[in-house]
Amino acid sequence: MCDLVQKYNVPGPRYTSYPTVPYWDLDNFSGKLWKSSVLKAFQENPEDGISLYIHLPFCESMCTFCGCHKRITKRHELELPYVKSVLGEWKLYCELLEAKPVIKELHLGGGTPTFFSPEHLKLLVNGILQLGKKAENADFSFEGHPNNTTKAHLEALYDVGFRRVCYGVQDYNDSVQKAINRIQPFENVKKVTDWAREIGYTSVGHDIIYGLPFQTVSHVEETIRMTQLLKPDRIAFYSYAHVPWLKGNGQRGYKDSDLPSTETKKQQYELGKRMLVSFGYKDVGMDHFALPTDDLYRAMAQGTLHRNFMGYTPSKTKLMIGLGVSSISDSWYGFAQNVKSVEEYQHLVAHGIIPIFRGHILNSEDQLIRKHILNIMCRFETSWENQDTQVVDFQKIIENLVELETDGLVVIGPDHIKVTEKGRPFVRNISMAFDLKLHRKQPETRIFSMTV
Repeated sequence: MCDLVQKYNVPGPRYTSYPTVPYWDLDNFSGKLWKSSVLKAFQENPEDGISLYIHLPFCESMCTFCGCHKRITKRHELELPYVKSVLGEWKLYCELLEAKPVIKELHLGGGTPTFFSPEHLKLLVNGILQLGKKAENADFSFEGHPNNTTKAHLEALYDVGFRRVCYGVQDYNDSVQKAINRIQPFENVKKVTDWAREIGYTSVGHDIIYGLPFQTVSHVEETIRMTQLLKPDRIAFYSYAHVPWLKGNGQRGYKDSDLPSTETKKQQYELGKRMLVSFGYKDVGMDHFALPTDDLYRAMAQGTLHRNFMGYTPSKTKLMIGLGVSSISDSWYGFAQNVKSVEEYQHLVAHGIIPIFRGHILNSEDQLIRKHILNIMCRFETSWENQDTQVVDFQKIIENLVELETDGLVVIGPDHIKVTEKGRPFVRNISMAFDLKLHRKQPETRIFSMTV
């Protein structure tokens, strides 16, 4: 296995979309085409509902492991104007749709959503629901910071329909926490986890990261043992994405030599997975684990697991609208990303302009390849039995898969492939075999994090 890790530990996408953002065709994208794709997706199945992602970018301090778009500030007077702008953007989309959308999924991410007061978060969600309709089986969730999530936050969001919360734990070791500037004792995580369950949240998740600076195998072991004491319903156990070259990124507080070696990361992952499975968690998708009682595992078992810019979700919606700075929307026929400056975002919304600055409209080949990559990422298999699941250069994809089969990572059948148990840690590499845009034009500089 060690040789395979060395061989396949290369820069590669995480495939929250296909095509990936660096391969978007910006020249043939326009706001008019984007709006048409949104309307098309909505009109095809309006009763199926839509997904909403809302980006709340403010943080009081910089966590140096984070690659997300954020603004570091302690100015809480920024909250209300930002909430009003997000609601203004939502109104622009609702006017475009010309009918009241059914909201099937809503996720608050960031940044630090709990930077915002409970009152402002409730104002935001109530404003969203005034123009939309909450689906009966809606999945409302938010990312909570263990240090500043209050019981009032949890109660306010529960009151407006939230039943799932995810806390960023990362690692419990003091040295690792200091390196990533995220000091949060176990007691804080326990407190907010217990509060959520007392209030009635049905799914509490924890994020754990391996491959962090100064992190050892024993650190991961101890973190998972402590996590087991709280028994979260689902766990995201994923590799630290070291991308310090991204503009505005805070990943410069330590050297590359401070990061665990590839071999150590392999040991961290394998130990963590063994422990989680022994504690009763089921392997879901690429880097998630869930108890059999959690919706995420049930979706995996029933074949309805989906992946988009929010990560893994229990169900699929054709239309996902991203609100707020830097958010990315997915109409199934196209992608669009909002501007990244808070000031520019607020200015555009105030002038009645949907604040996108780049995007991509999928062609027929893009749509077919995306189906295969989604199948690989969510079900660990895909089929090209039907002609409409084949692409123009499908022979090239088969050629890309042959070496993966030789290494025992996939099994290639006459009209399908299946990822082996051995191949699951390499699902990003397997998905890359289908990525014709990546193979046709390899990046000249490093733009992706390492796959392992």
